Amino acid sequence: MNNNVDYFITKEMIVQYDELNQKKKEVEKELEKLKKAFNQYFDIAVGKNVKGELNISGYKLQRQIRTLEKFEQDETVKRLEELKLTDLIQKKPDEVKIKSALNLGLLKETDLEGCVKLNYSQAIYVNPISTN
Repeated sequence: MNNNVDYFITKEMIVQYDELNQKKKEVEKELEKLKKAFNQYFDIAVGKNVKGELNISGYKLQRQIRTLEKFEQDETVKRLEELKLTDLIQKKPDEVKIKSALNLGLLKETDLEGCVKLNYSQAIYVNPISTN
């Protein structure tokens, strides 16, 4: 152990850390339940993977939707090989080069139809509404 430590660890600190960590787990569990309820509400009120907003008693509840686009590896490699664009392939589709080829018109989005996978993630925000 390093003898130049200016800070000493006590049993109380360890106990406090453990207790706070347990509370953190409980709080995270409750937050997940609430997020699930909020997302279920928005799924019904505005639709799945659609952003939404609700104002209640001075609070604004918002759901943002982030979309992640990713090329399906096997299908994209196969399609690029068919199109004789193997320079766009590394062991997996090179997304930067594919995007550049799309931008330059060397490749059309229809050429990669069925290759792009969309992933969605939901985010919930709660903010007090200022009354200025």
